Amino acid sequence: MKALLKFSIFLAFVGWLQAGDLYSQTTGSGAPGLRIDVTGSNDEGDFGVAIQLVIAMTILTLGPSIIMMMTCFTRMVIVLGFVRNAIGVNAAPSSQIIIGLSLFLTFFVMGPVWDKIYDDAVTPYMANTMKSGDALMVATAHMKNFMLNQTRQEDAQFFLEISKQGAMTRDELPLSIVVPSFVLSELRTAFQMGFLIFIPFIIVDFIVASSLMSMGMMMMPPVVISMPFKLLLFVLVDGWYLVIQSLVNSFNIS
Repeated sequence: MKALLKFSIFLAFVGWLQAGDLYSQTTGSGAPGLRIDVTGSNDEGDFGVAIQLVIAMTILTLGPSIIMMMTCFTRMVIVLGFVRNAIGVNAAPSSQIIIGLSLFLTFFVMGPVWDKIYDDAVTPYMANTMKSGDALMVATAHMKNFMLNQTRQEDAQFFLEISKQGAMTRDELPLSIVVPSFVLSELRTAFQMGFLIFIPFIIVDFIVASSLMSMGMMMMPPVVISMPFKLLLFVLVDGWYLVIQSLVNSFNIS
């Protein structure tokens, strides 16, 4: 829950950025009133108030996309979906459970990254020791560092060549290059893990199908017999623990 709170603060602060004060005041008649004040600082190195409001609305709108495309959520939900399909039980666990588990695993894995953003960007900004532009740059740098640690060099080079922006160092890469490279690498890694997950269950299906054929029970659907054995195998090896452990350990957090 701490990571969830810090991520919420992170999303809010990059769009909030001293956008204005919302408070109630007393009118001349004594009735409570509501006033929205968008006056603020336009100092050098700080975003203007109008731009801050636009950023705030944009971040709130794109929040779900940021979680899916700039965190480990994509790999989590794909691999857990492969586990369900490999076992052959399409309704257990349900899609809501898979998405919810993926989301909270994302908060867990991304916790150290959001802690750095909170300490290095949000806290100094809230203490008025850092400009909004500098805070946004620091937060973006931490997110880029996480994504690049999971991104294959070939994928980043591919999008860099397509963009025709010339050679760049790791720190110079813009988000327009980093994000699609990260997503492509995540999809590749998720499908590789999914393939490894399918192998033991395919072996069980093959053994059951061969046994039924040898007994002349060709009309018996193999899935009817193999599903209980796959569930038993998954439970005996503590499958969920192994899958979650592999998923968490597969991320390079530094």
